[in-house]
Amino acid sequence: MKIGCVREIKPQEFRVGMTPFAVHEAVAQGHAVMIEAGAGQGAGYADADYAAAGATVVAEAATVWAEAEMVVKVKEPQAEERAQLRRGQVLFTYLHLAPDPAQTADLVASGATCIAYETVTDRMGGLPLLAPMSEVAGRLAPQVGAWALQKANGGRGVLLGGVPGVLPARVLVIGGGVVGTQAARVAAGMGADVTVLDRALPRLRYLDDVFGRAFHTGYASAALTAELVATADLVIGAVLVPGAAAPKLVTRAMLSTMRPGAVLVDVAIDQGGCFETSHATTHQDPIYEVDGIVHYCVANMPGAVARTATQALGHATLPFLLALAGKGWRQACLDNAHLRAGLNVHAGRITCAPVAEALRLPYLPADEALTL
Repeated sequence: MKIGCVREIKPQEFRVGMTPFAVHEAVAQGHAVMIEAGAGQGAGYADADYAAAGATVVAEAATVWAEAEMVVKVKEPQAEERAQLRRGQVLFTYLHLAPDPAQTADLVASGATCIAYETVTDRMGGLPLLAPMSEVAGRLAPQVGAWALQKANGGRGVLLGGVPGVLPARVLVIGGGVVGTQAARVAAGMGADVTVLDRALPRLRYLDDVFGRAFHTGYASAALTAELVATADLVIGAVLVPGAAAPKLVTRAMLSTMRPGAVLVDVAIDQGGCFETSHATTHQDPIYEVDGIVHYCVANMPGAVARTATQALGHATLPFLLALAGKGWRQACLDNAHLRAGLNVHAGRITCAPVAEALRLPYLPADEALTL
C-alpha cells in the first residue's frame, strides 16, 4: 500500500503521525511511504531520518493527499485537508466527530473511509489508541493547572504543594479513568490535596487498592461534585464517553460558588468539554476567564510535549497501521472487531453510533458498511 503522512497544520500541533521507526517497519513489509517535508520537525525528526528509514520525502502536502491510498495523521483533518480527501481513500487519525458537525459533514461528503483512533477498542474494553494521549494529557493537567494558578496568569496565587505551615492546594479530578488517574498521581506527587470522583464503584475500589491514601476518592453524585467544586483551587475535567460528546458536569451557575482565581482544566475539550463554560483554546493562547474563574481548554494538550507524545502514539498505532496496509482496510476490519469499532465514516455514511446519535444523523452499522 502507498501510505502518506502529512505535517499537522492545526495551530501549535507539533506531533507527527509516523515516526521513522514506523516508516522502517512499513517499508520492511513492502509498503511505500511518503512523508511531507518538515512533518516530523516539531517532534525532533529530520527529513533525513525519514529518508534513511526508506520514506520518500515530498515537498507538498497536496502530493501526499493526491497519491496516498491511506493518510496517517494525528489530529482531525482541517477544512483545507478535508477538501483533498477522495472516495476510496483511507484516513487514519483522531477525529472526535461528536462535537464537530462541520468536519463530519465534510468527511461524509468526501466518500473516504475514516478510522478514528479514539474509538478503536481492545479485549478489555479499553481504548488503546486514546490511552497513550490520555496518559500524557493527564500528567500534563496538574502542571498546566499549577501554572494557571499563578497570580500573574490570573489564578489565586496558590502553590499546588504548599509549604511547611501553609496548606496545599485542593485539587478535584472529575473522572477516574486513564486521564483522571494520571492527573491524580501527578497532583498528589506535587503535594496537593487531591480528590478523584467517579461513578464506577469498581474503578474507585481499584484506585483505592493501587494508590491507597495518596488521594481521596468519592462517588460522583451531583451534590458531592458541587460541594467539592466550590472549595477547589483546581478542577480537572477528565470524563470520557467513547465517541460521544462529553457531559457538562460543571455548570456556569457553579462558577459563582468557586473562589476567584480558581482554575478549570478541561481535558475533555476534544469531545466538546465537560464544563458548560468551556471552549477550545490553543497553546499560544491557552487560558481565558469566565466569572473570575480561569479556564485552560487547549484541545491538543499532548502537542506541547510532541516528542514524548509522538513516540507514545506511534507505538500504539503501528500494529493497526500495518494491519490496514497489509490486508487492506476492509479485510483488516473484518478480521478485527476492535479495529472495526474505529470505523466512523465510510462511503458517505456514519458508522459510529455515538457520533450519529450526538449529531442526530443517520447511522449505518460498521458490519453493514463493510459490504459497501
